[in-house]
Amino acid sequence: MEDLLLKYINGDCTDEEKVTIADWLDADPKNMKEYLALRKLNDIMIWQTDADVAPQKKIKEKTVSRRGNKYLIEVLKIAAIFVFAFLISHYFLPGNISQIHEGTLQTLRIPAGQRAEITLGDGTKVWLNAKTTLTFPDQFSEDVRQVRLDGEGFFDVSPDKSRPFIVSTAKHQVKVWGTKFNLMAYSNSEGFETSLLEGAVEVLTPGSSTGLMLKPNEQATLKDGQMVVGSIHNMDHFLWREGILSFDNAAFTELVHQLELYFDLTIEVKNNRVLNYRCTGKFRTKDGVEHILKVLQLENKFSYTIDDKRSKITIE
Repeated sequence: MEDLLLKYINGDCTDEEKVTIADWLDADPKNMKEYLALRKLNDIMIWQTDADVAPQKKIKEKTVSRRGNKYLIEVLKIAAIFVFAFLISHYFLPGNISQIHEGTLQTLRIPAGQRAEITLGDGTKVWLNAKTTLTFPDQFSEDVRQVRLDGEGFFDVSPDKSRPFIVSTAKHQVKVWGTKFNLMAYSNSEGFETSLLEGAVEVLTPGSSTGLMLKPNEQATLKDGQMVVGSIHNMDHFLWREGILSFDNAAFTELVHQLELYFDLTIEVKNNRVLNYRCTGKFRTKDGVEHILKVLQLENKFSYTIDDKRSKITIE
């Protein structure tokens, strides 16, 4: 039925096929929801970077022409990125800013080991890291542009003086007008970090009307419940958009967390001495986790075993 629906959306159906679709839509209200969701997916395509592709080739998501619509579903399946569209009558975001939006929300969920790029309706480009969810309306309101992020994203916001761009997270909101910044705010973690590369952003605490302003090359980090502002320590961190992991005197525990995130596996550290190690270096994710571990062994003494069936690595 999916192939037939795509033919109908593209205007390629025969009269007989149109009757078949009409009967199917009338048979069950759920069928209409499925059809509407599929239509909303026509302006989104996500390409998954293959492990053998050169690192400069990123996952891309772009508007789909009518000619490419018929490939949409299969591409999404290959990408392993799940896109859900659902209809709502009101759109609420928590915090001091509560905007009602009538229309449709799109939700992109990026699984572990993947990343994606999307261009929103206003021209804003967003790169999404592993285990990240982005929720956004198919059409922004006339006075504000709001999205919700759970995870890590890099935003290149299209300038619009009449409509601020607001990213809402479980902890804080970030308000911008036209800028480039990286935001990391996983709901299952206590961490929150906003790094500004260009322009200006304001970090808002729920319940307050004014927030913390950042300048280029500054980052705000949540530590012990307090927002701390400092200079960006490692600019190469943002190379994650290109499939490059960068560590600059990072704790071994941080490295382990990143490897689990990027390679969708579990790492158990049984050697407590390893936890005292500090790590510096750049690695291409396409080279694989075992390559990274072998490089680390050149400077640090540890051994490891890999259980492919359980997607688990044990460091001893």
